[in-house]
Amino acid sequence: MAIEIKAPTFPESVADGEVAVWHKAEGESVSRDELIVEIETDKVVLEVVAPEDGVISAIHVQAGETIQSSQLLATMEAGAAPKAGDTGGADASESDSEKSDKPDKGDKDGKGSKGDKDDSKSDGAAQTGPAARQLIDEHGLDAARIPGSGKGGRVTKEDVLKYLKEEESAAESRKQAAQAPADSPSADAPLGPTSERVERRVPMTRMRAKIAERLLHATQETAMLTTFNEVNMAPVMELRRKYKEQFEKTHNGTRLGFMGFFVKAACEALKRFPAVNASIDGNDVVYHGYQDIGVAVSTEGGLVVPVMRDADFMSIADVEAAIADMGRRARDNKLTIEDMTGGTFTVTNGGVFGSLLSTPILNPPQTGILGMHKIQERPMAVDGEVVILPMMYLALSYDHRLVDGKTAVQFLVAVKDLIEDPARILLQL
Repeated sequence: MAIEIKAPTFPESVADGEVAVWHKAEGESVSRDELIVEIETDKVVLEVVAPEDGVISAIHVQAGETIQSSQLLATMEAGAAPKAGDTGGADASESDSEKSDKPDKGDKDGKGSKGDKDDSKSDGAAQTGPAARQLIDEHGLDAARIPGSGKGGRVTKEDVLKYLKEEESAAESRKQAAQAPADSPSADAPLGPTSERVERRVPMTRMRAKIAERLLHATQETAMLTTFNEVNMAPVMELRRKYKEQFEKTHNGTRLGFMGFFVKAACEALKRFPAVNASIDGNDVVYHGYQDIGVAVSTEGGLVVPVMRDADFMSIADVEAAIADMGRRARDNKLTIEDMTGGTFTVTNGGVFGSLLSTPILNPPQTGILGMHKIQERPMAVDGEVVILPMMYLALSYDHRLVDGKTAVQFLVAVKDLIEDPARILLQL
C-alpha cells in the first residue's frame, strides 16, 4: 500500500520551509518512527519520521528545495521488503548462517564484531543528528569516518567536535614533524612567513538568513533606544549561596540560577508599566494582559528565543526548570514552532559569554528587551565609603514609538529595586 509522506502543517507565522537533509534514499527500507527527512524553517528544524515500516519508493523534493505547508515529500510502500542490493542492509539472498560464516575483513580472527559495528554506520547521513550534520557540512567532513556514540551508532554533535579536535591535534603534529629538520635552512629557502591565505565560502542557513533579516528589520523599522542601569547582585548571590543546595534537592535537581530572579522581576515590572509589555499592530497598540517571556538561547545554528507562557504565574523553580529544558531542546533541535511563537517581552543574558555591556536588539513586534551582563566586582560609594560590590550592568532596549524614556527608566529601576531586595519579588512589593 502506497503512503504519502508530507511536510508538517506550518503555522501562519511560517511561510515555507526548506528540505535540509534526506536521511533515506529511494529504495531504502525504513522502520516506524525512523527519521526520514529534516525540514528547516525560519525558526526551527522539523523532523519527519516514517508512519509505518516499509520502503521509500519515490522522493519528490530534493535537498535544498523550498516547500510549502503539507506538501508531498515522498512516497513509501508500507510493509514492503528492501530491494535487492539495498545499501541500507545486507543482500536479502544471503542467509544469516552464511553471513555468520564469513570473516570480517577488518578482523583477522574472523569474529566479525568490528565489521558489524562499522556496517551499521556505513550511511553517514542516516546516522547523524541535525546539529552533527550541520557541523559535518560546515567542515566538509566524511560522516562515515566519525565514530558514533549515540543510539545505534548515531553520530552526535559531541562526536563531531571530538573528531575535529583529534584531527586538529594530528595536523599540528604533522606540521611540527615537517618543520623539525628546518633548523638549518638552505640559502635557497625563502625568508619570512609562508602561510597560505585560506578562505572558505558557505551559504547561510535558512535560520541564519532569517535572523539577519529580522535584526535588520528591527533596526530599520523601529525607533529603538537603549537605557542602562547597574544593579548590586550581592543580595541575590547571598540568597543563592545560602539555599542553592536545598533548592536543588527540593525541586528535583533544578539548579538555582540568576535568570529565575530576573524573569520574575521583569514580570512584576511589566505589570506596573504595561506599555513595555505591549506591541504595535498597524495604527493600533495591543496591550497584553499576560506575560509571555522569551528567553534568548544560543545554539550552533544561531540565537533562538523560546517562550515561557504565563511566566507571571510561574515560581522561580518553574522558571529555572523551564529555561533548562528549553536550552536542552534548543541545542538538540527539538524545539517546535509553537515554542518559538509569540512572546510579549524578551530577556537575554550576554553575561554567560563574558559581555560587560551591550545593546540588545528588539524582537518585533515586542517593544522591550532586557539585557543582562557579566557580574564584576567594582568599587562603589555606599554611605560615603568605598565598598567593593558585585555589580551587573542592565540594558533595556525599547521602541520609542510606544515607550517614553521616562517609562523605560522607571521600568529598569523597578527591576533593579526588585533584584537588590529579592524578598520583594516573592511578596510582590
